[in-house]
Amino acid sequence: MTSGDLSPLPDDYAQVLASLKDRVREARITAQRRVNTELISLYWGIGQQILAHQDNQGWGAGVIRRLAEDLRTEFPLMKGFSQRNLQYMRTMASAWGPESNVPQLVAQLPWGHIRTILDKAETPQARDWYAAATVEFGWSRNVLLNMMMNRSMERTGTAPSNFTQHLAAADSELAQQVAKDPYAFEFLGLSGEVAERDLEQALMDRIVETLRELGPGFAFVGRQVHMEVDGDDFYIDLLFFHVEQLRYFVIELKTGKFQPEFAGKLNFYVALVDDKLRRQAHAPTVGILICGSKNDHTVRYALGRSTSPMAVAAYTYDQLTTEDRAILPPEEQLTAALDTLPE
Repeated sequence: MTSGDLSPLPDDYAQVLASLKDRVREARITAQRRVNTELISLYWGIGQQILAHQDNQGWGAGVIRRLAEDLRTEFPLMKGFSQRNLQYMRTMASAWGPESNVPQLVAQLPWGHIRTILDKAETPQARDWYAAATVEFGWSRNVLLNMMMNRSMERTGTAPSNFTQHLAAADSELAQQVAKDPYAFEFLGLSGEVAERDLEQALMDRIVETLRELGPGFAFVGRQVHMEVDGDDFYIDLLFFHVEQLRYFVIELKTGKFQPEFAGKLNFYVALVDDKLRRQAHAPTVGILICGSKNDHTVRYALGRSTSPMAVAAYTYDQLTTEDRAILPPEEQLTAALDTLPE
C-alpha cells in the first residue's frame, strides 16, 4: 500500500502496529543490555589481567600507558582504551574481585555508573549498596551522583521510630528503610529561617526532587488534605502513597525543634487516614514527622506512648560551600547545642 493509497485500513491495524512497536522497543532494550554486559565483561577481563600482572610482574604506570596506546592503535574505532579507563578497569576488578567472571550486579551497570561508584563510594558496603540501588531503581548517572553526594545510604533507615512496636517484623523493616534522617532539601535553594507553609510550598514546587529525596515508590496524594471529624476540620500537611508497600505515608512538617505534642498530633492524623482512606488490601498507615531539630531521647519517649507506627527525622536545606562545611562542628555537637536552647 503506497502513501497515496486511501484504502481503509483493517480494523485491527492499530492494535498490530502497537504490538510491533512494543516488540521493536523490547528488542532494542535487550540488545543494548547484551552489548553493555559484553562490554563490562571485556573491561572486567582486562582489569583482571592488569591486576594480575601488576601483582606478579610489577607492571607500573608506564606499562599501562603503553598498553593503552597499543590497544587504541589496534582498535582505532573503539573507545574506552585510554590509560585512565584502563586504570578504572583495574580498580573495578580489584574492588569487586576476585571472581573469575564479572559479578552479575556489576554486569547490569553502565560503565559511566561504575566509574561514578568507584570514584565516590568510600567503603565496599557503599559500593554494593549504590550499585544494587541503581540496578533496582534505574537511576540515571546524575541521580546516582546526587544520591551519593547526599549520602543517601548513610541516611536511609536511620530515623528514630516505633515501627517494631506496631508493625510485624518484615513490615517494620520495610517502613524503616524509607525513613531517612536527616532529609536533605538542599535542592529547594532556601537558607535561614522559613515558615512551615513556605517550606511546604517549596517542596510542592519541586515535587520531582521531593519524591526523589523521599525515595523510590512514593506517589504524591495531596497537600493540606482535609479531614472532618463530626464537624471539626483538620488538614494533613502532606500525604503520600507508597506503591510498593501499598500504604499511606502521612508527613507533617515542623520548622522548629521537636516537641512531644507533635507526636500526638501525627498519631491522630495517622489514625484518621487509617480509618477514612485505608482499604483492606493496604498495609497500616505510617507517619513521619520532619522537623528542624530533635533530641532523640525526647523523640523515643514520645513515640513509646504513641499507638500508631511513626518516625521522626530532621531536615537540612542550607546550601553550604565545601569550605563552610569543613569548619562546621560534627552533627552530634550541633544537635546537642540546639537541644539546650531556651524555648
